[in-house]
Amino acid sequence: MPALVLAALAVAGCAPAPGDPGTPAGPVAVAAPAPARPVVAADPVAVRIPAAGVESALLRLGIAADGAAEVPQDFARVGWFSGGGRPGGPGPTVLLGHVDSRDGPAVFHRLHALRPGDPVEVTTADGTVARYRVQGTEQVPKDAFPTFAVFGATPDDVLRLVTCAGEFDRGAGSYRDNLVVHAVRA
Repeated sequence: MPALVLAALAVAGCAPAPGDPGTPAGPVAVAAPAPARPVVAADPVAVRIPAAGVESALLRLGIAADGAAEVPQDFARVGWFSGGGRPGGPGPTVLLGHVDSRDGPAVFHRLHALRPGDPVEVTTADGTVARYRVQGTEQVPKDAFPTFAVFGATPDDVLRLVTCAGEFDRGAGSYRDNLVVHAVRA
């Protein structure tokens, strides 16, 4: 331990006084804890969901002009919300995809078929395959979307899959609800 740190401990009254019973004379070296290293996880690049028939490379998504998460422009591909977590790190990795398009079913068309325990695999840029298990699903109205529960910080490595669900509102040109699949690291 550097002498300056020991001197600061002594000045602050942290070092034992010489001759105190039960304590050694002079300054005591205290090991400083190593600084916490941030978890650096690789970006996800692909997803595989056997029970829903999904195998897709991931598109990188951000935040749209209206403040909502972007959605993929390609109805056949899944997107990763890059402002959130990554497999292997803390926080939710959020993947978004369409349920259908004007031409028919889209990439997350069978997401509703997922059941607790179903596997989901996310491959990262470094070749690691992160394995998750579906914990549950919930259908929520878009006007009451649980933003914090889906995108909010967590200390755990979790996965969220999001698509549209429910009744189609022809006037608005979109579905009234979202389907959210919650998955945990296997």
